[in-house]
Amino acid sequence: MPKERIQKKSRNHQQVRAEGIQFKTEHGQHILKNPLIVNAIIDKASIKSTDTVLEIGPGTGNMTVKMLEKGKKVIACELDPRMAAELQKRVQGTPESNKLHLIVGDVMKTDLPYFDCCVANMPYQISSPFVFKLLLHRPFFRCAVLMFQREFAQRLVAKPGDKLYCRLSINTQLLARVDHLMKVGKNNFRPPPKVESSVVRIEPKNPPPPINFQEWDGLVRIAFVRKNKTLAACFSSKAVIEMLEKNYKVHCSMNDIMVDADFSMKDKVNDILSNNDFGKKRARTMDIDDFLLLLNTFNTNGIHFA
Repeated sequence: MPKERIQKKSRNHQQVRAEGIQFKTEHGQHILKNPLIVNAIIDKASIKSTDTVLEIGPGTGNMTVKMLEKGKKVIACELDPRMAAELQKRVQGTPESNKLHLIVGDVMKTDLPYFDCCVANMPYQISSPFVFKLLLHRPFFRCAVLMFQREFAQRLVAKPGDKLYCRLSINTQLLARVDHLMKVGKNNFRPPPKVESSVVRIEPKNPPPPINFQEWDGLVRIAFVRKNKTLAACFSSKAVIEMLEKNYKVHCSMNDIMVDADFSMKDKVNDILSNNDFGKKRARTMDIDDFLLLLNTFNTNGIHFA
């Protein structure tokens, strides 16, 4: 029995050596190995010969090398120095080597450079913050084709009334057009992740809607904390009322408006909601136009969320 264990350990060691680099799944390192899906993702990005492409988490470069052939330049942002070295080695000596620009580090702590399109097999743990980093990036890019965990992708495209409709859905759809492109099974990766994946295309709205996004997100955050509750219930919490009252007093002070001694923010909020038929509405069934109208109604009455 001990002899068998030693042999097994030896085989594993040889296997790891034969396969080369070990992947850190805790960093989302699941390499897309199916060339048909790699090609399909790149095709959906419609890369032009004049394009600068941003790639997040290039890994060993299966997508990178193909994009280098199509675009003017690929800026690849890789967290793991080992992977970056592998990619550099892979393109060294090829005609495309001078078109690759590597950034080694955490993309969430990096100022994004100018790019025309973004293509990425995303590390799933940074999916949500990266989507908003992208959508708030200026100057505008043309499109992003991104691989996400299946459920996250479904949240991005969910509509009012859908089970997965949430703050992420409405915030993304306010700023961009989002389309689900394809499903990708876990066996297309090495090593296989525990979840299924999907590819989405994101096209930012240019120009963006003429609203203060911090204000919008503040409102939506309150409404979606309990998306199945009525807005009247969502806005009755003590913390929400205190925050709105503080913002209201700042607004009044800046505009030389007197606040009555017996002023009640809770009553003011309830009046606004009931007088405009919002009190009984629920976030899970409200669309972008509903929230824009609600935000405008609050703002017109001096109530702000940022």
